Amino acid sequence: MVFSSSTFLFCFLPAVLLLYYIVPARLKNFILLLASLLFYMWNKPEYISLILISITINYIGGLLIGTSRTIPSRRIALTITIALNVSLLVIFKYTDFIIKTINDISGSDISLTGIVLPIGISFYTFQGLSYVIDVYKKTCLPCKNPFDIALYISLFPQLVAGPIVKYNEIYLQISYRKTTIQNFADGIIRFIVGLSKKVLLANVLGETADDIFGSFTGGIDTITAWVGIICYTLQIYFDFSGYSDMAIGLGKMFGFKFPENFNYPYISKSITEFWRRWHISLSTWFRDYIYIPLGGSRKGNASLHLLIVFFITGLWHGASWNFVIWGMWYGVLLVLEKPLLKTSFYNKIPGIIRWTVTILIVMIGWVFFRAENLTQATDYILCMLGVASVPSDTAHFSYLYYLDNRLIFTLATACICSLPVWKKRALPYIEKYTIARIFEFAIIFGLFVLNIICIINNVYNPFIYFQF
Repeated sequence: MVFSSSTFLFCFLPAVLLLYYIVPARLKNFILLLASLLFYMWNKPEYISLILISITINYIGGLLIGTSRTIPSRRIALTITIALNVSLLVIFKYTDFIIKTINDISGSDISLTGIVLPIGISFYTFQGLSYVIDVYKKTCLPCKNPFDIALYISLFPQLVAGPIVKYNEIYLQISYRKTTIQNFADGIIRFIVGLSKKVLLANVLGETADDIFGSFTGGIDTITAWVGIICYTLQIYFDFSGYSDMAIGLGKMFGFKFPENFNYPYISKSITEFWRRWHISLSTWFRDYIYIPLGGSRKGNASLHLLIVFFITGLWHGASWNFVIWGMWYGVLLVLEKPLLKTSFYNKIPGIIRWTVTILIVMIGWVFFRAENLTQATDYILCMLGVASVPSDTAHFSYLYYLDNRLIFTLATACICSLPVWKKRALPYIEKYTIARIFEFAIIFGLFVLNIICIINNVYNPFIYFQF
């Protein structure tokens, strides 16, 4: 079940909200837990056992870590709990990838398991790890209530695609939270904004990106290759940030405050800045639980630590060498960029040039992220550079085939919405003038109606990050 589906919007969400607000306060978490487990098992009921196992592992692990009296026993409990979490992730996400790699290297013919990736396993595994590590660090106490841990790990607004919420940021909200009419209204607005990003922008751009990448083997020209990757660059941003907006909005409706996950990453003027603005909750997780424990930049091995972090980042995103290369692409660039940022030469480079270089690097990275395999990725990049393209008059499909009025309008709208125009120009007026708030309400209502029309009439409705 996805947030932009008719089932969620017209059945699941209204029913959960109604039950949540009519039951006594002591039962609200119980309603949310039941709703979250139902949400998770909607399409694949058999995987409910997996998330329950994850909850059990982390609940018992947290208690063992918290009650152990010696440092060695605490470390043993933490190590075992981490190992069990990682084992679940490896078994269900990476087994076939490992078998394929062994077959390719050794020439073996080991049969694949055919395990279907459980939705959201990377996200809720990281949340479980956050909890036990926070207990070990004593930044929070072990939770004695198993239902609270179950709710933390399975909370449906951010269960399958984030934002990744660290336990020490939310455990107080699980115990006590207050929902005001203003927060609820803000949550609805944020949800509709996210829904609009997804349905009105990402879906339209995604259809074109899929068509171009799908017809790549038939031959495309250089301009078409650029149209394809520009569409995908905008699609993945509005797809994922749209989901994050919806998750944050849903959280507000139920009294939670989730961390922001995006901050206009495509205005970045360096790769370092891009990763401060893109998937912020994941970057923060890696910083707090891997980069700093490795030593960060304090032990003279900052470059190695960055490479390790981005190797894991790539692997976390998917069981494919494409994702590993994508992660290492950024790891190497960050290592090379770090000393450059400290030079006076870099600061003298005009901002427009720094932005152009950054966005080109990001788009090349997205080719690895989107392509089916490394061969297609390298061929596509060569096509973008004009090395392996075909003339537009002999291409399977020319860029003119794709650039219709609908796509041009969507691209223009997406580019504008990628900039903090609304935040800097409109919000001050909305906060100050009543007429501006009325105008905002009219826009939001219009967007909601348009979303519903599109959802009812359109069958193309994937979420990219659901595969992670």
